[in-house]
Amino acid sequence: MVNSPETGSLSVPAETFLTPDKAANLANDAVEIVIAPLNVEADAFNALAAWLHDDEQRIAERFHFERDRRRFIVARARLRQILAARLGTQPRAVEFAYTAHGKPMLAADSASIDLRFNVSHCKDVAVFAFCRGREVGIDVEMIERIEGIDEVAAHFFSRNELHAYRGLDEADKDAGFFNCWTRKEAFVKALGEGLHFPLDSFDVSLAPREPARILRVAGQDGADCGWCLRGFSPLPGYVAAVVVERCRAAANDDAFMRKPACTLWTH
Repeated sequence: MVNSPETGSLSVPAETFLTPDKAANLANDAVEIVIAPLNVEADAFNALAAWLHDDEQRIAERFHFERDRRRFIVARARLRQILAARLGTQPRAVEFAYTAHGKPMLAADSASIDLRFNVSHCKDVAVFAFCRGREVGIDVEMIERIEGIDEVAAHFFSRNELHAYRGLDEADKDAGFFNCWTRKEAFVKALGEGLHFPLDSFDVSLAPREPARILRVAGQDGADCGWCLRGFSPLPGYVAAVVVERCRAAANDDAFMRKPACTLWTH
């Protein structure tokens, strides 16, 4: 893994592989990020699809486009596979429960450890975040030109974020937009409230080449808000963010701010 202290971003070299023994050796308070491709061969897809439960298959069938259905199935199956490896069980044996706003979690009677997780995928890339005993949220997007991007920013960004966005050089605006988008999305996903949490009630940094930070939550300074934020690039052309709940007992919070445990899954 390559860490850039100047930008707070992460990039992952192709030779970094996830192994169960490496995952088992992570400290209990470490944050693990797993990056997985979703474009798999037919045989692999069929094997992965067999791990999903009927309710998950029904969700998959709702997708209008076949590529989106396949991406959902692979991402969900990979989540089952990764969780099963950490719980010492089989992928189909993993049971999920959901918060009132739909955030998935392990069902209380099926988890041997208090493992929290979150998932995001864009195109053929999925990112997963795992942490024991602390809430976590993650989001990934591909940097691309969006029609009416300034109007989208005006609708979803806070006043301070919009001011920072409008002050960017034109060449930095696309990256700045997706920096802000992924960081806000990761935060509300960590909270588990989705868009029920007002997006204008908190500020995140967004300028390229500057550290990823939560700047404000309501009237509280971001450094005291109880959450850690990191930005990273899972693949060229993509930007992502992960937010984890702080804990006084978590010795690895400072390490997380410098370099989360980040692994690339290629199976």
